Amino acid sequence: MILFVNACVRENSRTKRIADKLIEKLGKKASEENKDAEILEVKLEDIPFPKTDEKFLIYRDDCIASSNFRDEYFSLAGNFAKADIIVIAAPCYDLSFPALLKQYVEHINVRGITFEYTEEGYPRGLCNAHKLYYVTTAGGAFVPEELGYGYIKALAQNFYGISDCEKIEAVGLDIVGADIDGIVNDCIDKITVM
Repeated sequence: MILFVNACVRENSRTKRIADKLIEKLGKKASEENKDAEILEVKLEDIPFPKTDEKFLIYRDDCIASSNFRDEYFSLAGNFAKADIIVIAAPCYDLSFPALLKQYVEHINVRGITFEYTEEGYPRGLCNAHKLYYVTTAGGAFVPEELGYGYIKALAQNFYGISDCEKIEAVGLDIVGADIDGIVNDCIDKITVM
């Protein structure tokens, strides 16, 4: 299964346009290899995230302590853990990613589903994915190298056990005179899936 975590909210999102082409290429490759190309999209703007107050945290901690993951709330983490490939589409906002993605990460970071702790207290990943793609775009040319990717990569590699992470980016899209379609198409043309 390909899990598509969609943090794009604009109807004509440039980030989503690139992510859609990546997913198309991943699906085609899976079909060529006679593998399942099921795609599950998690559109973050449609997720009714619970209010993270003390009452909720007590309930969540009790569920985790008893390994009671029957609540629908834990399906986000379960789907993340089961995915073979993960594609995260997140435009760069204020030198990072949308707040919705941070909220999603807080809710999928579940001990017993996406990671566990070793006896020494280090996280060990429980996720099935062999690859995580992080797709992003930015309007300006001066953006930090990671565009929020470093945080996601660190979690993937250190908590979830997903060592192969790749950033796909298109930047400089809002500079006066920029060839937006040219920049986006060039990014799409460079996408390779192994």
